[in-house]
Amino acid sequence: MPPGALLILALTCAVSLIGLYVAPQLIVRSLFRPYWLVRRGEYIRLITSGFVHGDLGHLLFNVITFYSFAFLLERHIGTAQFLALYFSGLLVGNLGTYFRHRADPNYSCLGASGAILAVMFASIVYFPSQRLIILPIPLPIPAPLFALGYLAYTYYSARLARDRINHDAHFGGALAGLAFVAVTNPGAYRNLLVTVLG
Repeated sequence: MPPGALLILALTCAVSLIGLYVAPQLIVRSLFRPYWLVRRGEYIRLITSGFVHGDLGHLLFNVITFYSFAFLLERHIGTAQFLALYFSGLLVGNLGTYFRHRADPNYSCLGASGAILAVMFASIVYFPSQRLIILPIPLPIPAPLFALGYLAYTYYSARLARDRINHDAHFGGALAGLAFVAVTNPGAYRNLLVTVLG
């Protein structure tokens, strides 16, 4: 199995489960708190927050999504590029959150969603003919159509900010994945266009 994705998957599961069931203080120490990023120099939390999750359901959803896209993508682009993509998505997602919540001392977040969305959207560019099934909708959705719909939904949801989901990290991670492919392999977009336009 591709070593980069396997290592990330194993670390995320291990650290999250330890934080949830053995040492809850691990989660507290890993939270990303935008207000304190510069004030206290908590830069490491840009990374550590991506290895802990709020509950088992949050972890399982991210693990399943990651597993669905990461291994195929790493085989296609190589381990070094895959790791660069993953951590770029994590950082960009959290930086978007920082700019949105940097004045709120009570805001904190956690989870690998930004990184996972970067992997998912890069995978959509490389494999545009794939179809995604998003529960509870039982119909397969063409990947490019899903990407457009998801970006619109998460942008709208981030502006409303009525739930506990960090939509800013999702949106930033998705854009990071698209930008990463544009920089490292712009020819992949030619294949995407050919597939979409037939």
